[in-house]
Amino acid sequence: MTENRFGIPKGQTLGFETSIDTARNRTYGTTPLVGVKRDHAQVKAQAPGMIETAVLSDRTNKLPLNGFKRPELPLHQKCVLKASEIRRVTGAGSHSIEPSEYSQRRAFASTPGPTQNPLLSLSHPRYALPQSLIRNFGSLGINSIYPWQSSCLLGRGLLTGEKNLVYTAPTGGGKSLVADVLMLKRVIDNPGKKSILVLPYVALVQEKLRWLRRCIDGVQKNMESCAQNVAHTLRKHNLGDDGSIRVAGFFGGSKARAHWTNVDIAVCTIESANTLVNTAIEECTANQLGIVVLDELHMIDDDHRGYILELMATKILSLEQGVQIVGMSATLSNTELLAKWLNAKLYESKYRPIPIEEYLVYDHAIYPAPTSSTFLRTATQLSSSSMNSKLDVEPCRIILKSEHAALCDSVSDAVVALASETVRAGYGALIFCSSRKGCENKASLISEVMPDWEEVHPDIMTARKDAMFDLRNTAVGLDACLEKTIPKGVAYHHAGLTTEERDIVQDAYMRGVIKVIVATCSLAAGINLPARRVILHGARMGRDLVGPAMLRQMRGRAGRKGKDEVGESYLCCKKSDLEAVTELIKAELPPVTSCLTEEKRGIKRYAENSMSTVPGTDSEPIRALLEVIVTRLANTTGSIDEYVKRTLLWHSTDHDALERLVKTTLQDLLANSLIILDNIGCFEATTLGKAIVASSLTPEDGIFVYDEFKRALRAFVMDGEMHIFYMFTPVHSSGLGDINWQIFRDQIDKLDESGLRVLDFVGIKPSAVNRLANSGGILKENTPEEINIARIHRRFYAACQLRDLCNEIPVHEVARKYAIDRGFVQNLSQACQGFASGMIKFCERMGWGMLGAVLEHMSDRLKAGAKADLLDLAKVAFIKSRTARVFWESGMKNVRMVAEADPKDLIPILLLAQPKKFNRQRDANDDEKYRQKLLAKAEIIVESANRLWTREMQLDVEE
Repeated sequence: MTENRFGIPKGQTLGFETSIDTARNRTYGTTPLVGVKRDHAQVKAQAPGMIETAVLSDRTNKLPLNGFKRPELPLHQKCVLKASEIRRVTGAGSHSIEPSEYSQRRAFASTPGPTQNPLLSLSHPRYALPQSLIRNFGSLGINSIYPWQSSCLLGRGLLTGEKNLVYTAPTGGGKSLVADVLMLKRVIDNPGKKSILVLPYVALVQEKLRWLRRCIDGVQKNMESCAQNVAHTLRKHNLGDDGSIRVAGFFGGSKARAHWTNVDIAVCTIESANTLVNTAIEECTANQLGIVVLDELHMIDDDHRGYILELMATKILSLEQGVQIVGMSATLSNTELLAKWLNAKLYESKYRPIPIEEYLVYDHAIYPAPTSSTFLRTATQLSSSSMNSKLDVEPCRIILKSEHAALCDSVSDAVVALASETVRAGYGALIFCSSRKGCENKASLISEVMPDWEEVHPDIMTARKDAMFDLRNTAVGLDACLEKTIPKGVAYHHAGLTTEERDIVQDAYMRGVIKVIVATCSLAAGINLPARRVILHGARMGRDLVGPAMLRQMRGRAGRKGKDEVGESYLCCKKSDLEAVTELIKAELPPVTSCLTEEKRGIKRYAENSMSTVPGTDSEPIRALLEVIVTRLANTTGSIDEYVKRTLLWHSTDHDALERLVKTTLQDLLANSLIILDNIGCFEATTLGKAIVASSLTPEDGIFVYDEFKRALRAFVMDGEMHIFYMFTPVHSSGLGDINWQIFRDQIDKLDESGLRVLDFVGIKPSAVNRLANSGGILKENTPEEINIARIHRRFYAACQLRDLCNEIPVHEVARKYAIDRGFVQNLSQACQGFASGMIKFCERMGWGMLGAVLEHMSDRLKAGAKADLLDLAKVAFIKSRTARVFWESGMKNVRMVAEADPKDLIPILLLAQPKKFNRQRDANDDEKYRQKLLAKAEIIVESANRLWTREMQLDVEE
């Protein structure tokens, strides 16, 4: 063999033959194709996949290198995710394990029934309820009550409305039924009296409305006990002629047109309830108020809304009209203070109809924690233990480690394994995650280990398809993640979904169609969705730990009465969170305190900050004194002092200091021209003060709005829409979200000359926005001036979104355009409708009728999600935004044409109106079911149009 100048044989590089040398020395019989043109037939005959496979096969099989054979992967092999197996540890102190059997059907001492205690039946004469109401309760599954409920209801003076009541019971313990019985009995036995039920969230208001309407179906008021003059008043206002009970909901953005005098039971959010009480006092109809129920009474401690709840309750106490106040909560610690403030009877119950078994899950092991002390001891030992130290606590079950990379995290592995075990045993699970994105990711992951469709009953699969059809039929269409998870019986639930989407998911879960819901912890406080098993993926809300009250509410969702014999709660933790969880378990429920204190939104802050500087929401002043002066509940120094003595604050602070603060606050109200002092020493509200209270604004926000309106009246930009959209955007920065400065810059670049003038008028500099977009910075909010500037920028950014909604851009497209959740866009729209309603009242009180008319027109456009030419058509059910435009372009240009249409003829129009991104191919059966869904929707549309058209014809005849 020939050698080179280094003495190494030619063809070798290192003195021995390598694979590179072998490849270089090999001769190929393949003709090079470089520069050779092939005809179309040759190209068509060779598929790209076939070429690549042949090349790989040639290299592997014809070039063996020292016996090496290239490994070949099987093509198109599906990797199936499998949940980890959970095994039971056998014997105390033993490490032997065996397969876990999920069967917790065991004997528990049953709750006594009416046969043992006749008072546990609502038909007992002591309750004096009508049989129609008792039958309705029975149809809703309430055939008897618990001993604690009976004891509470039969407390002296409660059923007759003579005594107030504050009571607590665990989540799921039956709190609401006690208040429902007291409220319904008051309305039935006293036809001239009305009730207000106060709930913190719109979702709870809507849920309660549905429940109460089912309770009162066919129930009549006791008109025989009605005094003659009351009966005359009812007939005069055309109320209760038939003795029926009228229930209406009042909340921001609601479509309810009912007035205070038109309802028997008003179900309200906190803000709407306060407005109703103010209206009753101003119109001198407060004597019609019989009972006020304050659900979730712990909300009185809420930094943002608690002060309104306290103001409302204090005004009711000051009326001295015999109004019964009922307050309840599952998370109250200092109930004695609240009972003393409300002059109420106190009742506390710790009864749970479904016992809860609690567990701590850590590092693939499940530890029983039947009591708080056990839970605390276990968490403490796990937190402080080293790898080699022996623990006093032993796990009851272990979770075998998964081989899948997607389940390498021990917490995720545990959550998925527990969810899979629950569903395969035939139960439902509720999983709490710390973030919205985490909910979606976890739902997608869990769906991969759920039973395939072959293992699911055909009726359940049909119901899941129906739920997907319903979601596809919403204005935003079917979400891609839900499209993947719902066929497997899994869904996510958070504020990023629209109200319609959340309702469909909730309904499917309650019917057992969906088995697992992955939600943010706000669900625990927002809606009643109990589950056999509650699984907590950590104990955080975002980056922060949840509070003790929220933790109790989440864990308290375990166990469904009538469906489960036991509930289970699993708290899954990482090592880094164990110490914090230990402190959380140790923590007691914080005492409820007044929000009128200096540390929160107290009178002192109100007095120390000049309202003209308009500080941010963190220093929002209290409006207690302004409201009582406007409503004439108190107008002298003496009567104001008496009012202050009825506040919760009076019962928990130094009286001398509080009196000094009240005096300072009155001086501040006088200085800001919200009240005046007349010749005889009485306080009287100014026009501005009355407008602020009528619009439900705080004094600070009211003065800010007043200044903006005054400027707008001097130079309103009338040749465009941006100015009016800006005017009815809420002033609260906390509800407007953060600004994406790149998107904001793009929107400013697209403004026309009119929009740029509005931008200049409100004080926004495009150069500053451009600088923030390039640097990724944020606006400073340290001084009152900086807070004002930030508020203006947020309002204008939100106004851009409102403009798009009013110009028929669907919610999901606006969400994508501004990189936010579609649920947030919908919430913004509803908040703006409520704010616009307040602004219209503000303008009416100030005498600015024309400005109020413009605001009302734009509010109507926002509700319709359409331009002015579609407002009439948008009154029809389901015809909003883009759907209204599709109807218009298809020839259905008014209500009469829709009313006269055949529902079958509307199906093609509805198909055109569906979001294009969700128009996916379906098989023939699914397509037919979808058309049937659309036909049902079309029939509702035609029926709604007929009602509207009939009403319009009647009005024409009357005129």
